[in-house]
Amino acid sequence: GIISLISLAVLSYERYCTMTRTTEADPTNYRKSWTGIILSWTYSLLWTVPPLFGWSSYGPEGPGITCSVNWHSKDANNASYIVCLFIFCLVIPFAIIVYSYGKLLCAVRQVSSINKGPGRSREQRILVMVVVMVVCFLLCWLPYAAVALIATFGRPGLITPAASIIPAILAKSSTVYNPIIYVFLNKQVSETL
Repeated sequence: GIISLISLAVLSYERYCTMTRTTEADPTNYRKSWTGIILSWTYSLLWTVPPLFGWSSYGPEGPGITCSVNWHSKDANNASYIVCLFIFCLVIPFAIIVYSYGKLLCAVRQVSSINKGPGRSREQRILVMVVVMVVCFLLCWLPYAAVALIATFGRPGLITPAASIIPAILAKSSTVYNPIIYVFLNKQVSETL
């Protein structure tokens, strides 16, 4: 899940940089791609390893079908990890996504205000794609984050195993939605298919 969130943030920033760059992209240079991949995996690893060394722990999630962070433990060690996970693996990636796509949209608007006509439809397509990606991000991850925070800080037993199934499935299936959104809403990609 964390690698999915971080990858979305890195991809949004990379897309912003690519679209606003004034020079031609070099399709044979994979350095930025590898840097993004390594950064995503390293950052995710930094946030998934601590429970193995005693900062919180892993355990069965929901009805015991999957494994996740121990959301139900009420001690300070666990609560501090959950708060950090929420901030550094949900809030910050979401802020990067909103910033990158917001800046990208502003750049496209500037260009389309100069060039009337086809630029306007491109701006609208990008706006739709941005809104859909951000809404899907929120729909997939906010229920899971809310359930995790309620389980950690709320009254014991407030979140039943059955109630936690749907948010967990939504969050874990988010990796499927973004490529679909990107393919169907990105004209360049859909034309090549």
